[in-house]
Amino acid sequence: MKTFRVVLTKSYLVDIQANNQDDARFLSEFFTGDIKDISKKEDRERYNFKILNIGGVVNEAFECEEIQV
Repeated sequence: MKTFRVVLTKSYLVDIQANNQDDARFLSEFFTGDIKDISKKEDRERYNFKILNIGGVVNEAFECEEIQV
């Protein structure tokens, strides 16, 4: 079997309730992973936020090359 290295970009739309725009940006970056909310109840209580929805928008491979391992 051959081995390939793929440059992959993923983009999401995140609906989040937060205290302000800066918190919304930071918390959505920090507490999301592969189209799911990875925050815990303690995180939501401590930072006062709630992720309502995450939707995949772009999932595109830009480059692919065979590599030797």
